[in-house]
Amino acid sequence: MSPAWWAAFGPVGTSVQCGDGKHQLRWADGTLQAVDHPDAEGELVLGALGGDTSPCLDLVAAWGKHCDDLSVLAIGPRSASDQLRIPAAVLEEITAASGGGQAYHGLGNPAAHAVSVGGTIAFHSPVARSSTVIYASRSGGSPRRIPTPMAARAVALRRARMLRGRASRGLAFGRHGRPFLPWGGGFEVDEGRAELIRLLALGSPFQFRLSAAVARAWSADGANAGRAERARPALTAALAGRLAPVAAEWLAIDPDEVAVSVHSGAGWGEFALTRTGGTGRLQARLPVGWLASVWAPGFAVVDRHLVVSVLDAGWPTARVLAVHSPGRDPVEQFIRNDHGHWSVTSR
Repeated sequence: MSPAWWAAFGPVGTSVQCGDGKHQLRWADGTLQAVDHPDAEGELVLGALGGDTSPCLDLVAAWGKHCDDLSVLAIGPRSASDQLRIPAAVLEEITAASGGGQAYHGLGNPAAHAVSVGGTIAFHSPVARSSTVIYASRSGGSPRRIPTPMAARAVALRRARMLRGRASRGLAFGRHGRPFLPWGGGFEVDEGRAELIRLLALGSPFQFRLSAAVARAWSADGANAGRAERARPALTAALAGRLAPVAAEWLAIDPDEVAVSVHSGAGWGEFALTRTGGTGRLQARLPVGWLASVWAPGFAVVDRHLVVSVLDAGWPTARVLAVHSPGRDPVEQFIRNDHGHWSVTSR
């Protein structure tokens, strides 16, 4: 029997403004909890009947609604160094406006989508005249936007790649601290996207855990397994965007030379490496569940081995199968997390 997808994660917590004070949110064993609301279930029932709810419980409810939302994998972090930050001004604007019953469009527009490249988000709408690359400086400078004609979307993505290493992904804001619309004219988002933004604003540890929950939902034995075939393009993109940089680190090859597909059969998948004139190209197949059990907890590569599956886990240790190089059989390793770093304890 496979371990629970959350078994290799440690508990995390944060504080949020709730009423007149700060309340604690805690994630543990795959569940987000509002620590300072002992009768959370009763409060949620009252809220469903038209009563007031609290920001804490709104976040708990939103977590449950978005734990199978593929948008999380589309815009969430790709690696530990891929920081997704929501400026406070944007968060306040979205929270105030969405709670005030205003109509929101834009990020919530089904015709619009976001593309993440090297720590930069590029927003694109096929019905708009232009798309915009938005980024926030790692050094703390003011966020900027780069409007581009819709016909030159590829140019926008190339510009985004040029910013790699100098930008961290984030939603940007314009004059007077007001968010601006990614394709010009004002920033609007529906309630579902507003909820997602508030969840992502909880910070990196929560972003990875939410990403893992979504990947688990769409894995072979997840709640949405029956619909996974229809979502295969999105799942393949999510897997490729996270496996390619990991494989590049593992084999010291260009991430663009990693071809990724979703493994749906028995076993953990396969790797096949070919080299031509000193250039390596990797064909990789892994299941979607790899994102939840291996990538999100942060031990995709340990001691020059790429971890392909988890045999047993119980924070802060895990027993895993890991491959030293393509074409070789995986070996069993015992790993442990000490102060945020995973290392091999024995083989």
